[in-house]
Amino acid sequence: MVHRFEARQWVPFPVELVFAFFANPANLPHLMPRRLKMRIEEAHLKPPPPRPVASDATRRFRSVAAGPGSEILISFRPIPLLPFRAHWAAEITQLVWNSHIVDEQVHGPFARFRHRHGIEAETVESAEGTAVTDEIEYELPAGALGAIADPFIRAAFKSTFAERQKRLPELLSAAAEQAAKRPG
Repeated sequence: MVHRFEARQWVPFPVELVFAFFANPANLPHLMPRRLKMRIEEAHLKPPPPRPVASDATRRFRSVAAGPGSEILISFRPIPLLPFRAHWAAEITQLVWNSHIVDEQVHGPFARFRHRHGIEAETVESAEGTAVTDEIEYELPAGALGAIADPFIRAAFKSTFAERQKRLPELLSAAAEQAAKRPG
């Protein structure tokens, strides 16, 4: 059975910065709750398609980006007080600059997992910014027995994204400051 989870957030940063932040796998641990102690174990990055060049030089962000075919192996502590680490391998299957990134589980805790990170310029009350949407489709292992775990999985997603939504403006502010210091 396919389950779905969605989250949405607006941030007051340009779409180019937000996209560059999400396209760089090194930022993933910063987006996850600290209690999970998530880390990247391996990353085999493929080049992304050519980056569009913004006409406004202040919107040209240099950063690493994981293109389609990139594989990332992460580990995290699913039960924070125990030293056991779960491993999860994902592949970037789509990257369309300043629009979306899709990653899919290669192996990990789900029978199937697909995450679409949507990133779209959006003006709210005359303020320019970016809408960040997350659309997750997943199947749990063990069929009907696994489906019993869905309320717990949804609660974990809700908690993870609520925490991310609190931290994302701070993370993007730091990314904007770093980008401003780099020579164009």
